Formats: sequence, C-alpha cells, structure tokens
Amino acid sequence: MSSSNELIEEVESDPYSVATTIALSALGRRARSRGELFTLLKKRGATEEVANAVLFRLQEQGFVNDYEFARYWSESRQRTKKLARRIIISELRSKGISDEIIEWITSDISDETEFENAMKFAERKANSYQRLEPEVAYRRLHGALVRRGFSGSVVSRVLGELGISRS
Repeated sequence: MSSSNELIEEVESDPYSVATTIALSALGRRARSRGELFTLLKKRGATEEVANAVLFRLQEQGFVNDYEFARYWSESRQRTKKLARRIIISELRSKGISDEIIEWITSDISDETEFENAMKFAERKANSYQRLEPEVAYRRLHGALVRRGFSGSVVSRVLGELGISRS
C-alpha cells in the first residue's frame, strides 16, 4: 500500500495530471476560454504539448467551450457593465477567442441594442450628476460613455435624448 507522500510525489511527477488539476481549479473559480487556460498552464510550467493535450481532453468533456464562453461573456458584459460591441470584441480577443467566434457572438449586437445599453447606463449615471453644473455633467457623462466604447453618434443621441447639453 502506498503512503500519501508517495501518492503526492507520483501525481506531481505526472505533468498531465498536474496540468489537469491546474486547469480544473481555474475553471472552478469561473468559466475561462481555451486561450486563457493555455496561457495559465504555460505560465505554471506545462509544456505546449501537455497543455494542448489537457485542453483537448477538457474540450471533449465539455469543460472548455470557447463559443459558450464568448456568448456568456458578451451577454454578461452588456447586461452588467453596459459595454459597447467594440469593447466586448477587444476583451474576447484578449482572452484568446478566435475572430470567427467573436464575429458570430457579436454580430447580433445591433445599433439599437448599443443605444439601449448606452441609455440605461447614462440614465443611472445622470442621476448622480443632477447637482453638477450642466457643462460638468455633460463632460463626465460623455467621457463615461466613450470609455464604455460607444460611438460618437450613440453618445450624441443619448445625451440629446436625456437633454444634457454643454450649455
């Protein structure tokens, strides 16, 4: 019968098992893209071959699915952060999602959806700016919308509909 120390040494000497444990631990905290997991495994010392083998197996088992990850990420970022399409595209790209999947996922974010997200965000923000001078409120709200990635035309339309001007 093996002692627990021998068992630990055996697991630690198996790079595939170590990499699998690292990947599953990371997935236990939150969903991750294949690219994020690959970067993590390489950073933690896994070879490219081991990392790819582990990720292939996790994809087969349904633990890693870039399409589902990207869909969830996009919906979540629109719902909670009210981010524009181009910011979501940038975030997905930084997480190693392929351009093809990014296009599938973000193609349904219409101009009207962007406007609605910008409007909801701006309405929330505008309440906290009521006591400010109109010029200051305009500048802050304009900046906040631009930082969220909304286009100039969307920002102008939102500010116009809220009646916030530079005055």
